[in-house]
Amino acid sequence: MISYNLRQIKNNKSTANNKWYAYPVIDETVDLAGLANHMASHHSPFSKGVIKGILTDMVACIKEIMLEGKNVKIDDLAIFSIGIKNTSLVDAPEEFMVTKNVKGVKLRARATGILIGKNLDIDAQLKRARKGDASTEGGSSSEGGNTGNGGTPEMQP
Repeated sequence: MISYNLRQIKNNKSTANNKWYAYPVIDETVDLAGLANHMASHHSPFSKGVIKGILTDMVACIKEIMLEGKNVKIDDLAIFSIGIKNTSLVDAPEEFMVTKNVKGVKLRARATGILIGKNLDIDAQLKRARKGDASTEGGSSSEGGNTGNGGTPEMQP
C-alpha cells in the first residue's frame, strides 16, 4: 500500500496555483543488504551474503559499462544510461567546449517491463498517510482503493 499526503501548489505564476495533489510518503529506503535479505527470504537457494555479493558486483559492473558509453537493460526493471548535464548552449559546433559547456554526467533510468507506469497502476493501492496534517487539509482523498486507470485515485469528499 502506498501512503500519500496532499500538498498544495504555491506558485502565483502557475495556472495550478493553490491546487492540491497527492505526494507519496516514503517510510523507508531499503539498501542493498536489505534487498539481499528480502530476496533470500523468498526461498532462494542462496544466502543473503551471496545475493548481496552478486548485487554489489552488478552495481559496479553497470557503472563500468555505462562509463564505456553503453546502456544497460535489466529486463522488468530499467534501462540505465548516462546523461550529460549541459551548462550552456552554443550557436555553432566549433564553439562547444566540454570544460565550458558541460557540468558533468548523471544517471538516467527508464522503467521497463513490469515496472512501466501502466503496469504499476494496475497493482498500486493508495491510502492517505496522515489526516489533519497542515499540508493535507482542504483536499479530497482516496481511502485505499486501486488507482486503476492512469494512476488517478477515485476522489471522495
